[in-house]
Amino acid sequence: MSDSTAARAVALRALHRPGDPLVLPNAWDAASARAVVDAGFPAVATGSAAVADSHGYADGERIPPGEMFAAVTRIARAVAVPVTADVERGYGLRPDELVARLLDAGAVGLNLEDSDPRTGVLIDAEEQADLLAGVRAAAEDAGVAVVVNARTDVFLRPGAEPADRLAEAIRRARRYLAAGADCVYPILLADPTQLRSFVQAVAAPVNVLARPDGPGRTALAALGVARISYGSGLYAATRAHAARLLAAVAAGEPRGGRSGTLLPWSLSS
Repeated sequence: MSDSTAARAVALRALHRPGDPLVLPNAWDAASARAVVDAGFPAVATGSAAVADSHGYADGERIPPGEMFAAVTRIARAVAVPVTADVERGYGLRPDELVARLLDAGAVGLNLEDSDPRTGVLIDAEEQADLLAGVRAAAEDAGVAVVVNARTDVFLRPGAEPADRLAEAIRRARRYLAAGADCVYPILLADPTQLRSFVQAVAAPVNVLARPDGPGRTALAALGVARISYGSGLYAATRAHAARLLAAVAAGEPRGGRSGTLLPWSLSS
């Protein structure tokens, strides 16, 4: 791999600062990635659900890996900042092949989740740790310090007692860090008290999903969070806005309906 690829990985890792979080409004194509960079963000993350849906697939590894990595390639080619890719649980690829395809696409970071994308069943923590260790070893062999963000889906599972879920999430996060992960991602954890306990217990960079009902950026920074992701939120909002504009077109409203947004042809009409 080129020195520039290795340098982008180092730069991405350096952006994970507890208390001064890296904010990642997840992109799904080249245009949205350029918009993220134009808005001043120092890195681009893809979102698996957004990329899959924009290509006509459901989330949950329904998109063929070739199409997913082709999308990542277009995104990485469109921007000069580091790119990290959400690759679900790796599409069944061997760790060396997964890392090779990631680097060939131009990305220098990846998310890996610890539940089966198709069934939602949690993977045994030791099995997941083996996957993460394999990815770390493959990245070292490639000479690139790929930033591994290990997602744990414990909080996606309903029914368990909050204290039990927190304890299990901490156990898994520590195991994944020991296996070579750089950052841990307890998706859907939003309670400030539990989040503080999690951050203190793992003593490593923590990624949090931004949620309307959760702490804001300032509060998350005060809790010691190092990375904030928006998941498919930006994509969903963009789709909803496009749907409103299309409804206005269908209704014959050239200014875009209630939003008052000028449609392109209304400027010259």
